Amino acid sequence: MSGNLRDLYRDVVLDHSKHPRHFRALSEPARKAEGYNPLCGDQLTVYVDLSDDVLAAVAFQGVGCALCLASASLMTERLRGRRRGEAAEVAEAFRVLVTTGLQASSAVDLGELTVFTGAHEFPSRIKCVLLAWQALLAALDGSAASVSTE
Repeated sequence: MSGNLRDLYRDVVLDHSKHPRHFRALSEPARKAEGYNPLCGDQLTVYVDLSDDVLAAVAFQGVGCALCLASASLMTERLRGRRRGEAAEVAEAFRVLVTTGLQASSAVDLGELTVFTGAHEFPSRIKCVLLAWQALLAALDGSAASVSTE
């Protein structure tokens, strides 16, 4: 990872972990799911309001390391207002980026989420970065109320 990318990564992660966006419970969410990473103690609840298959609101609450909170915060920013199918595509492209360092598809613009490109170099931290995304997918699927990264 180049020095400039490291600086951007550090700045974005620190900003979103110290000042997470959409860090709150939604009063009556259409869907919610919990995520837990027993390896480092990250524990989040992701809330989603759907309107005509659009993520009208995405929020989260919980405790976690800087990477977990920053990823969840960036996720809420990126997915709010997206259709459910598009959110799933972004989540998959993000998973590929985080686990391999490669962009899966040029059709999916990850925007600021690309600051996590180097996460694949730290396998023990991948679960931290993906926890909120796994909870979001569980909430959208509606089949699981909680996910664990065990």
